[in-house]
This record gives sequence, C-alpha cells and structure tokens, in this order.
Amino acid sequence: MTRVSFAAAAWALMVATVGYGSSAMSAEVKHLTANGLQFAYLEAGKGPLVLLLHGFPDTAETYSAVLPALADAGYHAVAPFQRGYYPTAIPADGDYSVLTLGRDALAIVDALHAPNATIVGHDWGATAAYAAANLAPERVRQLVTVSIPHPRVIHPTPKLFWRAPHFLLFQFGGLSEWYVRRNNFAYIDYLYSYWSPNWQVSELDLEPVKEGFRRQGRLAAALGYYRALFADARDPAKQEIARRKTSVPTLAFAGRSDGALDVALYDEMPSAFEGPYEAVILEKAGHFLHREDPQAFIHRLVQFLKQGPTSAAQSARPATADPVR
Repeated sequence: MTRVSFAAAAWALMVATVGYGSSAMSAEVKHLTANGLQFAYLEAGKGPLVLLLHGFPDTAETYSAVLPALADAGYHAVAPFQRGYYPTAIPADGDYSVLTLGRDALAIVDALHAPNATIVGHDWGATAAYAAANLAPERVRQLVTVSIPHPRVIHPTPKLFWRAPHFLLFQFGGLSEWYVRRNNFAYIDYLYSYWSPNWQVSELDLEPVKEGFRRQGRLAAALGYYRALFADARDPAKQEIARRKTSVPTLAFAGRSDGALDVALYDEMPSAFEGPYEAVILEKAGHFLHREDPQAFIHRLVQFLKQGPTSAAQSARPATADPVR
C-alpha cells in the first residue's frame, strides 16, 4: 500500500469511529437537493439548525470536531460539501457567484425544513454566509464567520494580493490547475503551512482535500470560485448586496497568525454591521483556527449560540483578544 493510500484508509477509519463527548460523528454522507443542485452533507444531533460551510482548500470534514460538539450542546449541525466539491454535484452552468453560494445556504435550510438557521462559515464559507445574511436576514438567526472579514472592508489593494496571491494565480484556467496539481498538490501543502504557520498539519489531515481534487472536474470547480469573484466585481447589482451592511447578529473569528489575512481589517469591521457584532482573535491560531484550536473555537461558538440572536452582543464592538485563551 502506498503512503497516500495508507493515509486515505487511515483517515476513513478515523472518521468512521471517532467520537467527541457523548455523540459519535457519523461518517454517513447524506444528500439533498437545494437551489437546483444535489448537495452531499454530514450531520449530527437534533435541535435548532446550525449550518457549517467550509472554504478552500477544504471539505465538510473540516468540522469533524465541531459537528459532534454542537450535537452534544443540543443543536442540529449540518456541514454540506460546497457546490462543485466532491461528492456534491458540479453545477452544469459553472455558476460560483458569491450570491449563488449564499442562495445555496438558504436553499439548504429550506431543504432541511428549518424555519431559520445559524450559519457558520470559514473562508469561502464565510463569504457565502455573509451573502446569505444579506439576501435574507430573516432566515439567518445568527452569523458566525471564520478567517474572512466582511466584504465591505476588503479592498483590492497591492497589499491584499501580496498576502493572498492565489486570487490572481487561480485566474488562468488549465495553467492554474496544473500548478496546484503538480507534485501531489504541493501547493495545497504550502497554503496550509503559510496560512497556519503554527499548526503542524499532517498528510492525514490533507488527504481528504487532495483526494477530492483528484476527481474529474473538482479542482476546476474549486478554482472557479475565484474566477467568479472577479466577474462579480464588475456587476454593481451583485456588489450592492454582497457589500451592504449586515443586520444579523454576528460573531467573527480571526487568527492573529493568519498568513492570508491582515487582522487589522477587523478594526474596520464594526462599520460593516447594523446589528450586534463582536470579533474574537485567537492569538496563536492561523487561518484554520477551528481546527488548530477546536476547544477554544467550540467553547466560544456554543456560548454565542446559547446567548441567542437578541443578546449575542449588545453593540458593535471592535476585535478583542480571545477570552478563553
């Protein structure tokens, strides 16, 4: 057995058997249809719906510690594989617009027959979560974003592209895909180490991501998000929705060591919200903070959920150091 296949087998065994607290995470992948597309998802627990949206380069398994913890806390936690990510379907029209991602989230809430949901999003999942909250604030009970500031405070400056050059690198179609695939997806390894420099990520952690991208059309789909973002920037109507102030009570997480993000942007974040807002900075964490320090992340997340939408935060407040760590 090769090193890669051994890692894949070990990862599958871990997901099938691991348990946190009193609830074991189910490895069963379920399916539903939302916004005209078949979505695969993982779930745990019963109660108010908490929708967990992953980013790039990642999968729904990124929430393997969060799902059972939320189940233990009395919530129905659902983590879909985003559009185009295996085993969710690839959209025939190649639509990866930010507003489409937001509508996906809202349609999944509908498909699960929930009146509303708290939406948690990391990276691209955060971008989708902001969009969902702005499209239908009455459907989003609370908003939790991880490692991506509000679109209203993100500006396409040279400094931004210096820290996150992949936004430009991914604009070149097949050439971009070749670059990401080469040497067993060495660029994925690089991104994790650069974005989360204090996290000793293992091959076991990354194998599910790479295995998904090895499948036909999947890497092109993931990179399509970045191409759609540039197209969206030329559409004033889409920009108005994506960049409008958000009224949903929001908790925003960021890692002080995030290589992809200038944490100083969170100083501007209160101006992007009309409703309650609070930011929490995990001092030693990077971009994948929910995996680097799951205990701190889950503690603050559950605390926020229990406070409810009206008392989550009394007013927009600037970022503060993590009260847990």
